[in-house]
Amino acid sequence: MALLNLRTALKHCGSTLAATGALFFSSPGMAQEALVLKDELALKVAFVYNFALFTEWPAEVASTLNLCILGQDSFGRVIDELQGKAVGGRSLSVQRKAVGESMKNCQITFISAAAITHLPRVLEDARSHPMLTIADSPGAARQGVALNLTLNRNKISFEANLLAASAGQVKLSSKLLRLATEVIQ
Repeated sequence: MALLNLRTALKHCGSTLAATGALFFSSPGMAQEALVLKDELALKVAFVYNFALFTEWPAEVASTLNLCILGQDSFGRVIDELQGKAVGGRSLSVQRKAVGESMKNCQITFISAAAITHLPRVLEDARSHPMLTIADSPGAARQGVALNLTLNRNKISFEANLLAASAGQVKLSSKLLRLATEVIQ
């Protein structure tokens, strides 16, 4: 069921972003730009949630999955909709972390583009306990992030890095990997 939701979201994303993009470029204005950005952010949040659903978590992970946003939070209140959402037998707790704060209590870490320069420290934390790393920065999957969101021709897709997921002590579902544009092994 969740995979169907992800496919529907992907399909909706392409047509919504293309339609709002056409609207944005045909009539300039801040309202259209805000609409495109809001749709993109909502879709990225849907991806993050589905990433959590299609990740196999070790048994020792507690009943709450802390989803930490590292650095500048571009999601705003949109990501707060995930607060308390069920992920298997667990629930999500959204937290915002400043660069330099400990990531030890984070099971899912979204590294903002502004914080990507701190990636080596985040990846070191990911090796010390189960952590799924997610970013939306060019080349982040090749730098060791497990899942990297990309935007190409108004369509959001993602790359997966199996070595990074393994280093973070999590396993990505084969159903999820089939949807990735690139799988690094």
